Amino acid sequence: MREFLQGQWARLQALMGRGLLPKVLVSALAVYLVVVIVLGIYWSSEPDLFPVQENAEQMALRNNQQPVTGYVTTATLITLAKTLLDKPGGYITNDVMPPGIWLDNMPSWEFGVLVQVRDMARSMRNDISRSQSQSVEDRDLRVAEPQFNFDNGSWAIPSTEREYRRGIEALESYLARLADPSRADAHFYARADNLRNWLANLETRLGSLSNRLSESVGKPRLNLSLAGEPVVQEEVDLTAEQVTTPWTELDDVFYEARGATWALLHLLRAVEVDFQQVLRNKNALPSLRQIIVELEAAQAPMWSPVILNGSGFGVLANHSLTMASYISRANTAIRDLRSLLAQG
Repeated sequence: MREFLQGQWARLQALMGRGLLPKVLVSALAVYLVVVIVLGIYWSSEPDLFPVQENAEQMALRNNQQPVTGYVTTATLITLAKTLLDKPGGYITNDVMPPGIWLDNMPSWEFGVLVQVRDMARSMRNDISRSQSQSVEDRDLRVAEPQFNFDNGSWAIPSTEREYRRGIEALESYLARLADPSRADAHFYARADNLRNWLANLETRLGSLSNRLSESVGKPRLNLSLAGEPVVQEEVDLTAEQVTTPWTELDDVFYEARGATWALLHLLRAVEVDFQQVLRNKNALPSLRQIIVELEAAQAPMWSPVILNGSGFGVLANHSLTMASYISRANTAIRDLRSLLAQG
């Protein structure tokens, strides 16, 4: 061994003497950078849409289960969570090594999806799986919901991926009990009030996203903190504050919206299946499908390599304003849908 190490050291000194070692290091660094850049581009590609009903049927076939009411929504939620962890590059938000640490668009996309996974898991735990407010919450959903609310940026002890997989396992356990006709301890109540509660939260989420997207070109914001309150003696400052998204965050907000609309498109298609009876009774299917149409437009392929931020009526496009338009239209349709569901 000693002779071998001495021989390698002699060869290394010979390379240095000929000036070859710096060239080898530069070549190795160049190859490394090319690999990292190619991986970064590949990892930044958004996952394709998937057919929710076919996905649920395949899941039922693999697990030897019988699809029941709620199966498509639960299976879709599981697939969304798994996509976060198993897409190309895996879960990137908590990466501490290249190329993941250099990427910002995909972590923003992941956060948009994650928020929708969290909201649906919370709705299933608090409303959809319970017959009334005093009924006991489902034991698996009680585990799944807080697991998805774990810190999305933790990379070790415990890692985010490990905690989210525990949430997925809890959802799979709930789904297995839901699809088992011999058990009566898992429920999915596809009622109008449960759907309205989820849509109410969704309305505020989309409203916030639309507002943040529209701030790409800057807009005045008035003090609305006392709106609707009784008149007070103190004079309220009505000076408009100019709000503009920093240019370094434009693409982050845009891709967060892309991730949120990607996840919502699947969840709404699943809701159309599981809540179809109540939607037909309320003649609300057209309103739901209008929301889906708007979200499909928000998922059109991106041909520009960068997020353009032209003025509203300028020469260049403004991708943020385009996305805000689709989200605002979807939000209006959600408001109409909630009104229909509230009618007797």
